[in-house]
Amino acid sequence: MRAIDVSADVGLVAVGMVTLNLAIGLLIAVRYSPWRYWPHRRFNIFRIHNWTGYGVLSACVLHPAVLLFSSTARFRVLDVLYPVHSPSQPLENTIGAVALYCIAIVVVTSYFRRQLGRRLWKSFHFVIYAAAVALFWHSIFTDPNLRNTPVNPLDGEKVFVEICCALIVAFGWLRWRYAVRKERARAQEKESRGDVPAEA
Repeated sequence: MRAIDVSADVGLVAVGMVTLNLAIGLLIAVRYSPWRYWPHRRFNIFRIHNWTGYGVLSACVLHPAVLLFSSTARFRVLDVLYPVHSPSQPLENTIGAVALYCIAIVVVTSYFRRQLGRRLWKSFHFVIYAAAVALFWHSIFTDPNLRNTPVNPLDGEKVFVEICCALIVAFGWLRWRYAVRKERARAQEKESRGDVPAEA
């Protein structure tokens, strides 16, 4: 197996793991209880979220690093760290690097969340959405063989990425609906208590 193929496979693992991580994060945000709901078992969902985050970062680091061992890709260390002038698809690879650095920011600041305080940590944590956009863009529009061939949206690997992207959009929309309903419920509760005057 070529180094380019290994890199492509690791990239797909990263996409799958970031999808899982974001889904778990959204469940935590809506206070999902695995004991009260499915699978009716007690386990630390927050710890799973953390470990999938570490897995995502590891896969995102390994994905470009493997290219250094490819005789055909001709990537140097600088091309991995700062791929603006990479030998192939510099725009797509630069967007991929942005995803990697955003994920690193989220993981590192999460490790120091107690020292940072909840408000500042949460601001950093929202960077994961920018990372997800960059990651999916990179995954969809990059030629896995680095030959600048046109993207085939029906290719098996691309379909997997597209499904993961659709899942995240769907989960994000459900999370947004939950937040809107929660805010309306709070407003109605305040109104019923007389904290906020009812509209005429």
